[in-house]
Amino acid sequence: MWVLRDKNLAPALSTQCQPSARALLFAAALSFSALQASSAQAQSVDLTHPDQHFTVRQPRVLDATEALAVYQNVRARMFAGYGGARNPAIADLDEWPVYNSAPYLSATHGQRYVNNYANPKARAYGRYEEAGPMPVGAVLAKDSFTVTSQGDVFAAALFLMEKMPAGFNQASHDWRYTMIMPDGSLFGVTKGEGSERVAFCITCHEAVEESHHQMFFVPEEYRIELLDSQ
Repeated sequence: MWVLRDKNLAPALSTQCQPSARALLFAAALSFSALQASSAQAQSVDLTHPDQHFTVRQPRVLDATEALAVYQNVRARMFAGYGGARNPAIADLDEWPVYNSAPYLSATHGQRYVNNYANPKARAYGRYEEAGPMPVGAVLAKDSFTVTSQGDVFAAALFLMEKMPAGFNQASHDWRYTMIMPDGSLFGVTKGEGSERVAFCITCHEAVEESHHQMFFVPEEYRIELLDSQ
């Protein structure tokens, strides 16, 4: 498990690297709820059938410049970790456009800092609320990291939405949800290994307006307008 620690979160962050075990990475990504809470306050976590993303208690609030500096420092290592999944849907993830100007705290992803990526087939995502339904093969991705109140930075999960052929799964409107851990291990995938662990993704995305086709969009203040989003 690697940890970046800098009290001022300056662009040049000090780095501490240690051997990574799957259990430690799992704990780093999912158990932040107890970092700032007593045992009585810590949220109850069901790792086998979660009903929401595990929430980071009291994350460090960064401005856009600070969040971007942290992300630029850790992005390559995060992507290398996700690459361990050998998931063909994200084989060229590092070449996809990003749709936010800086990482932002996502309440729907457990108060982690996230970034929004979309593959070429999902380029209409850049039209945001006007995107319309996505074609088969469209993939949306959110990578994520956590900054604790002490200034420690942890890689967190990669979240994927992949539009599958009609009939794949009526309950998810043919979206396949996947969560990949920071070491590349699979937490769960719709209609596959650990499907019950990502079932809550369907429920959450079902809450958006019907015209948004199960998609959440970048907060307006962080949006990037791309010319090829038609």
